[in-house]
Amino acid sequence: MNLKHRSVAVLFAILVVVMLGFGIIIPVLPLYARSMGATSVHLGLLMATFSFFQFIFAPVWGSLSDRIGRKPVLMLGLVGYMLSHLVNGAAQNIAMLFAARIMGGILSSAALPTSLALVSDVTSERDRGGGMGIMGAAMGVGIIFGPSVGGLLAHYTSSYRAPFFVAAGLVAALIPLAQWLLTETLPVHERARHRQAHAENGAATMGDRLRELGQAVRGNLAFYFVLTFLVSFAAANLEGIFSFFAMDKFGYGTKEIGVMFTVMGIVAVIVQVALVGRAINWFGENRLILIGLALTAIGFYLLTVARSFAPVTTFLILNMTGGSLLRPAVNSIVSKRTATGQGAAMGLLSSFESLGRIIGPVWAGAVYRLGVNLPFLTGAAITAIGLVLALFLLPRHSTPAADAEPLITNPPPES
Repeated sequence: MNLKHRSVAVLFAILVVVMLGFGIIIPVLPLYARSMGATSVHLGLLMATFSFFQFIFAPVWGSLSDRIGRKPVLMLGLVGYMLSHLVNGAAQNIAMLFAARIMGGILSSAALPTSLALVSDVTSERDRGGGMGIMGAAMGVGIIFGPSVGGLLAHYTSSYRAPFFVAAGLVAALIPLAQWLLTETLPVHERARHRQAHAENGAATMGDRLRELGQAVRGNLAFYFVLTFLVSFAAANLEGIFSFFAMDKFGYGTKEIGVMFTVMGIVAVIVQVALVGRAINWFGENRLILIGLALTAIGFYLLTVARSFAPVTTFLILNMTGGSLLRPAVNSIVSKRTATGQGAAMGLLSSFESLGRIIGPVWAGAVYRLGVNLPFLTGAAITAIGLVLALFLLPRHSTPAADAEPLITNPPPES
């Protein structure tokens, strides 16, 4: 097996295991935290803490991997990710849970982006889309089976701790395999060039990132960035508090919640693999955005009136289908309309999504104390507002790549 195929195969395994570990704790962490006395506010902050540290450290690790190579940064991320699961599993109080979430947020942001950068190193431009597709499939596999494994483990072991230790064990088993099979893919001269550029220009500061975000919301693609934030904020209202909602309103445990999240993951993968590409060709990105917003808003609202397992699962599927149509459509049109570089455009979209996932869980945790339906009513309202704005602001056709515009443009000088 040559370097390219071996690296992609090992990275596939890494991303399956990393995302499996992420998925395993989705149905368990909220109930685990509650067993230690956590309120919905604590839970919102736990979820936001992870996203906040990812937002801060992802560019740091990315820059470091350019200077010292992909493999050491990736290995550090895997070791740290394993340790964060161990700390989660051994936690005795809420403070230890926060410590584990901080560690996980910092170090998982080393593993995932570096894996994708490594794929870029070993694939040609022609093959890169296929390589990224394989990595996306790996993450999808982990997300599909993770919640089910986590829910069943907690159910049959009668322990909220077991899923965290299993996740840590999976990563621990992968670390020697990655160390043995992965070869550094970034050439020495490229690392030297990036080190020189870093020495001359210095590292980007948080102020630089905030100025970049501010410029984006004044540019030609401003609405798509704002929409990404709104949708991410709404989705975080569901993901951050759903386990509490399912237990408090219906009496469901980890088994039922794990099954629901697994069904959601399967639907998301099917929609994105089998439907999104065709739907974009049929309707265009902007019309697909409208459809996605409508389905998402309806799904949020119907969750508040559901009364049993089948309707709850059905409305979750409706919500997930809307999001699965919406996000790729936004990514596609931003990619087509930017003339300033795909990396910059996708990086900005990721930043706006991270901001939504920071603020959304905190909001959900706060309003949940006032009413169990309020986080989902908030999600419905936010996406409905996005739908109304989109109806007025988006043209009904999608802009082709030939009409690409700069991501951020300066206003013309005054005459």
